[in-house]
Amino acid sequence: MVVSVCGTPSALAEPRGGSEVFAGYWANQVLNRLSLEQKVGQLFVVSVWGKSADEAHPTNRTNYGVDTPAQVVERYNVGGVIYFNNATTDNVDDPRQVANFSNGLQRAAVRSGLHLPLIIAIDQEGGNVTRLESPATEFPGSMAIGAGRSATDARSLATINGHELRAMGINQNFAPVADVNSNPLNPVIGARSFSSRPDLASQLVRAEVSGLEDSDRPWHTVSSAAKHFPGHGDADTDSHTTLPIINRTADAVRQIDLPPFKAAIEAGVDVIMTAHIMVPSLDDSRMPATLSRPILTGILREELGFRGVIVTDALGMGGANVLPPEEIPLRAIEAGADQMLMPPNLELAKSSVVDAVRSGRISEQRINESVLRILLLKFKRAILTSPFVDVDKVDGLVGTPANLAEIQRISDRTTTVLRNDAGVLPARPTNVLVTGIGDGAGRSPGWLAASLTARGLTATALPTGSSPGEALIAQAETAAQGADLVVVLTNNLSARLQQRTLLSRLLATGKPVVAVASQVPYDAGFVDAPTWVATYSWRAVSMESLAKVLLGEISPRGKLPVDVPAGGDPTTIRYPFDTGLTW
Repeated sequence: MVVSVCGTPSALAEPRGGSEVFAGYWANQVLNRLSLEQKVGQLFVVSVWGKSADEAHPTNRTNYGVDTPAQVVERYNVGGVIYFNNATTDNVDDPRQVANFSNGLQRAAVRSGLHLPLIIAIDQEGGNVTRLESPATEFPGSMAIGAGRSATDARSLATINGHELRAMGINQNFAPVADVNSNPLNPVIGARSFSSRPDLASQLVRAEVSGLEDSDRPWHTVSSAAKHFPGHGDADTDSHTTLPIINRTADAVRQIDLPPFKAAIEAGVDVIMTAHIMVPSLDDSRMPATLSRPILTGILREELGFRGVIVTDALGMGGANVLPPEEIPLRAIEAGADQMLMPPNLELAKSSVVDAVRSGRISEQRINESVLRILLLKFKRAILTSPFVDVDKVDGLVGTPANLAEIQRISDRTTTVLRNDAGVLPARPTNVLVTGIGDGAGRSPGWLAASLTARGLTATALPTGSSPGEALIAQAETAAQGADLVVVLTNNLSARLQQRTLLSRLLATGKPVVAVASQVPYDAGFVDAPTWVATYSWRAVSMESLAKVLLGEISPRGKLPVDVPAGGDPTTIRYPFDTGLTW
């Protein structure tokens, strides 16, 4: 479909023929037609409440002074919208609903005074950061892909991810995570990272950027965003709630943290997302990287030569809130950012930027630079010519048997056996107890039990949650007496003493126990179990792979992409990088 942009028909029906010269000419023509307020609106990517463009939701009224997502788009002329599926901002039911939602938002954007389609974004990393669940294809986490060691698999996964997102009208994915998880106690990155080694992380970041963007067919793919620059991997606190300080030398940052971002840039990444972290060796102002000109302009633009769009991480996060809310977007723009993600008060943020331009603090030329980058991104990704999707085709493009089979094949190459001292694996049980946590909703034990049951075993799921009490631990001990194999799924043993107690008590029963680090492999350093397996992801696809390994249906092929220390002591490595038993 050819859409009208700012009242001028867009002759871009064949994006493959669009040259950089023509793109620049078109973008400047559009820019010249925009008012200052419209330009500033394009800088913001916002969350909306509801599951359709015309659904009235009270939070839209509270936050934006209008009722529906469509009205938010029309009133503020925002450049983009981001989808979530959490308790506070649930935009997602299923692929057809998402496609209809996307079409509704694009209709609102095209029929507004701006006539400019939206960037519609999501965080679809895989693993624990998955906004679109089944019946869309679900993906193992990045660290699982690191364990698989295959750039071909990484690209294949990302290609499927990008094509499915675009089929639902989503044209930007805030992935891949380019952070090198060098701190085993990192509370926010962990298994979202490919590896603790810059070379492996770089290889897989490059592959996923290439797969997501699949430049030969931009109207079927998405814009990717490498995150979180200049590298969130050494943090020991969570930037959602506070401002982490990275006390690493500038040389160490360049050697450890920057290589995956360099790889992303070399692969042609469209977008790089900032981190709300303080790196004193790079900027002694003690500002977070999101608000740091030495980091965003000095290093990312000038040193690394990145010409694409810089997007902030969400501006409502604790790590960004170091200044008054009206000041934060101004500092981000002055630092070099182009897109402001999820400002907590859009009206205030937008008006503060407009006022800063009118007062002379920020030049309109500086705003133009960012708007041009955003317009060129919309051109490059064929958002202008293909903003809408065919809802009737969604079921044939999303969560297809071929996609599910390919992702299962990739996942099957990632399960890692760290220790098998008791010779429990491969197992030949008849009655299995699956207990522990996995995901926060307690679904993972059920998924694994279902996979085992499908293979003719008697398998019982007993989810125990993140912090099981004495009664639940005792119940698990009793249930273990009737099983000839006990599988315990763990998740973040460094911070969850009750889970360690559960595992230790089950080991004391004398029953064969398989301990499974279902998210971060560092769990294996906290309890001395004779059998340890790492899946790096607790999703159903990973539990299916685990079932195959437990029963000897496939041989384990994963290799640790990190060092696993004994407890939290990084000087004592219990399971080194590349550990991985097979048979």
